[in-house]
Amino acid sequence: MISSLKQPALPLHDSNFRHSRRNFLARHSPVLPSLPAVKTSRGAVVSLSKPLHVSKVESFSINKEKKPSLITCKAYEADRSKPIVESAEAKSEAARKLKIGIYFATWWGLNVIFNIYNKKVLNAYPFPWLTSTLSLAAGSIIMLVSWALRIVEAPKTDLDFWKSLFPVAVAHTIGHVAATVSMSKVAVSFTHIIKSGEPAFSVLVSRFILGETFPPAVYLSLLPIIGGCGLAALTELNFNMTGFMGAMISNLAFVFRNIFSKKGMKGNAVSGMNYYACLSMLSLLILTPFAFAVEGPQMWAVGFREALSQIGPQIIWWMAAQSVFYHLYNQVSYMSLDEISPLTFSIGNTMKRISVIVSSIIIFQTPVQPVNALGAAIAILGTFLYSQAKQ
Repeated sequence: MISSLKQPALPLHDSNFRHSRRNFLARHSPVLPSLPAVKTSRGAVVSLSKPLHVSKVESFSINKEKKPSLITCKAYEADRSKPIVESAEAKSEAARKLKIGIYFATWWGLNVIFNIYNKKVLNAYPFPWLTSTLSLAAGSIIMLVSWALRIVEAPKTDLDFWKSLFPVAVAHTIGHVAATVSMSKVAVSFTHIIKSGEPAFSVLVSRFILGETFPPAVYLSLLPIIGGCGLAALTELNFNMTGFMGAMISNLAFVFRNIFSKKGMKGNAVSGMNYYACLSMLSLLILTPFAFAVEGPQMWAVGFREALSQIGPQIIWWMAAQSVFYHLYNQVSYMSLDEISPLTFSIGNTMKRISVIVSSIIIFQTPVQPVNALGAAIAILGTFLYSQAKQ
């Protein structure tokens, strides 16, 4: 309801408006009793130069025998896009933004710490299959203890849930092991530069396997991604084919993991934290026999003795830290996905790679040529453009 008054602007206090309304009702409506006076704060002014929009009427009831309830009417001026604010809603939105900001900062920080300890372990103890297994085992133990102590409510699952989770777990296992193999052979920064090309795999798989089509802007955004990754690979000082292929396989596996996750999480009441916990446990069951077959306890024992003689007991702390932080950063990322859109998550993932690349170059003093840095920057920029075009 809009009321426009043409007279020039003048301040009208709410007390004057209330008294005139009461007098009008007393003269013209014998049925309606006079409304009781309500104390209001001084200085409340309504401008009559702008039309008022009635936004909300809280209550309205009139009874001859009982005292009439007050009519609470909220309004806002015509040039405002929203009512004059409800502080509770504003505080709720501010709290939500703060929560998301904390999730992002924690996600990036934990991921940087994991990559640092993971590379330290792999430099001293080059057994990526066992390292990957320990990461999944640590996460599984953490969540089982959390459920047992009721720190986190255990999910309610059935056989259909685990059936839908199985292909996700297979893809997750392959992607996790391949990325760890890559980081055991090349610098952390190089692995993450190649992994920034994941959107290209996502588009190709969606187009040629799932039959999805995309706007031209999405295909164009792949050019800087592919070109930047190629330039970075060609100019990498410590290039290794196993490390390169590991990162590429990881990209492809995680694309399928994301596709299967979307199908598996539809209509699923399991939270992001518990979904990743179940995923870790199933992946651990899949990975463990392969880790024993590829590397085996004898190789692990010999390698551990050598690492212990070179690094000392500190190697045990490094292995524990990389395992725990791997689970924590993935868990926070799934919790973030519960609160934000996939687009925002994709942008956050891009920014995460930048923080990992920069921090690993500084900490490990990785030699980087200007052309190599340019290739990395182009690939990261292409990933950002892809996330915008995909919207």
